[in-house]
Amino acid sequence: MSDDFNMSMRKFLKQVGVTSQQAIEEAMRNAPDAGPFPVRAVITIPELGLTHEVTGEITRGEADKE
Repeated sequence: MSDDFNMSMRKFLKQVGVTSQQAIEEAMRNAPDAGPFPVRAVITIPELGLTHEVTGEITRGEADKE
C-alpha cells in the first residue's frame, strides 16, 4: 500500500479513537455507578462491501466490583 493510503488510514483511525474516547468519557460521567458496560464499534465502507465490528466491555475499575 502507498504512503498516502497509510497516512490517510492512520488519520481516520486516530480521529475515530480520539472522538470515540471523548464521547465515551462524557457518557460515563453521566452514567450511574455500574458496569461493566458492553461496547460495540462498527466501521463500514459501503463502496467496498466492508463491515468491521469490534466488541468488548468498558469497566470503571473499583466501581464495577461493588
